Amino acid sequence: MRAVLQRVTRASVSVAGEVVGAVERPGILALVAATHDDGPGEVETMARKIAELRILRDERSVAETGAPVLVVSQFTLYGHTRKGRRPSWGEAAPGPVAEPLVDAVVAALRARGVEVATGAFGAAMEVELVNDGPFTVIVDT
Repeated sequence: MRAVLQRVTRASVSVAGEVVGAVERPGILALVAATHDDGPGEVETMARKIAELRILRDERSVAETGAPVLVVSQFTLYGHTRKGRRPSWGEAAPGPVAEPLVDAVVAALRARGVEVATGAFGAAMEVELVNDGPFTVIVDT
C-alpha cells in the first residue's frame, strides 16, 4: 500500500458538488492506494503509520492528539511515468481488490479510536485542503 499524508488545518471531499467527507479541524488527509499483492499485513501497517507517525505539530501523532483523518482512495499513486507521456497504472490494484483494502484501513483506524471521514471509492471527487506547513509525507508499506 502507498499513502500520501498531508497535515491539514481542514480538508473536504465532494462528489457532484456535495461534501461526502470532511475534517473541520487540524488533522491528516490520507490519499491511499493499494497494489495487487497487498493484504491484511499491509492494511495494519498502513493504519498504524497513519495513527502513530509523529507528523502533527509538536511532533505528535493522530493517536496522541485525537486528530481526525480524511481517507481518500487514489489509485494514481501507483502511476508510473518513466517512459513516454502517458502514465501507466499497471501496479494499481483494480477496484474490486483495492476497495476492500482501503475500507479495511478505515476500519482499522476506527478500531484504534481514530475519527475517520472518507471519500467515495471510484467516484469523481473534488478534494479541498489547507495544507498545514506545508507538510506532506509518502508512506509505503
